[in-house]
Amino acid sequence: MKHALTRTAAVVLAVAGLVGTVGTAQAAEEDFIPLLVYRTGSFAPLGIPWADGKIDYLKLVNERDGGVNGVKITYEECETAYSTDKGVECYERLKDKMGGATGFDTQSTGITFAVTDRAMVDGRSVVTVGYGLSQSADGRVFKWNFPLLGTYWTAADVMIQDIAKREGGEAKLKGKKIALVYHDSPFGKEPIPLLQERAKANGFELQLYPVTAPGVEQKATWLQIRKNRPDFVLLWSAGIMTPTAIREAQGVGYPRDKMYGIWWASSETDVKDLGAAAKGYHGITIQNSAEHGRVHDDMKKYVYDKGQGADKDGKSFGSLAYTRGMMISMLQVEAIRTAQDKFGKGKHMTPEQVRWGYEHLNLDEARLEKLGFAKLMRPVKTSCENHMGTDWARIIEWDGKKFNVVSGWYQSDPKYVQPLVKSLGDKYAAEKKLPTRDCAAEG
Repeated sequence: MKHALTRTAAVVLAVAGLVGTVGTAQAAEEDFIPLLVYRTGSFAPLGIPWADGKIDYLKLVNERDGGVNGVKITYEECETAYSTDKGVECYERLKDKMGGATGFDTQSTGITFAVTDRAMVDGRSVVTVGYGLSQSADGRVFKWNFPLLGTYWTAADVMIQDIAKREGGEAKLKGKKIALVYHDSPFGKEPIPLLQERAKANGFELQLYPVTAPGVEQKATWLQIRKNRPDFVLLWSAGIMTPTAIREAQGVGYPRDKMYGIWWASSETDVKDLGAAAKGYHGITIQNSAEHGRVHDDMKKYVYDKGQGADKDGKSFGSLAYTRGMMISMLQVEAIRTAQDKFGKGKHMTPEQVRWGYEHLNLDEARLEKLGFAKLMRPVKTSCENHMGTDWARIIEWDGKKFNVVSGWYQSDPKYVQPLVKSLGDKYAAEKKLPTRDCAAEG
């Protein structure tokens, strides 16, 4: 009778279009990770491989490892189409499921803005790897936010560093013109404070070009760029906006090797149809996500060879966006594992316990090697004060057929990033009347 009920529940969920391990009530051997995705809409070219990587890694943990110390990972996709309203609906529907969601990777800066205050009240972690509120790296203010591995401020700073290196040093930035072509949304606007500080410090002119969503109408923008002739263009885009921008750059004769795309504009889906037209285009990667590691081999063996992979047409597996999706889910799983080390191995973890796990991540080289991520990431460690951890990044370049890593390792310069984190974090706390944690007292 029990098996019949389980099969019935599975059919109901399948009809509803939900993906995940079926469970009608919280069991001690399960932890729940909601998967907010956008497989539809203008950001789908990015969202599909990103979502595939996230869900496949959770399948890998269950298949290869039997879960986390025997605790299976339960998951469910919720389609947002990159709509903030839909994202909030997904959050509200999933936050209490299966004993409480262990953490939300909202997959959208706009959704992150919308759910952050709710999550503080509900006690649910918001995990934004490479996006979200940049000041939420300050764990004193943002107890429930974790912008792991990097933010849009760290990314923008690294881009400026690489430009300075190409020009012969930061002193050579004086008098240059650097343009930001950005999606006119919280996502696209997020790097502006850091770039403004850099412009003041380094003496370059910052030009701002907002592009209305979804980003398919950019002719007027690129005609302005042809007129104003910036020395470099930073592209804060995703989905269909990215290839549109590169085509328009080609149309006005702007050199693609003077363009830098944020990591969500730097995957194969952004440039493969352009081929040689995008040659020279630069992007930034979160850690070393342009590389392949042993985790890809494990994924093929334990998931794809068994016909369980999310990528059914062979387009996303192993791509940069897919790899970033795996990295995100790995960090969520390791937060659960870290929590178990303190609160009890083999036990279901509460949202508060997993929040502690996010705040005490310590993935050293040996751990990354064991997980199969040693080629993809450098060690990362979080704390009460630092909810981002380390923010390593590299620069990649499209050669007409593939991306190649063309830089060493970069980290953002704290003299530009940290004052913004503190000042805007304190401002947020004052506006929201939030208490500031005493991390020293918490130990």
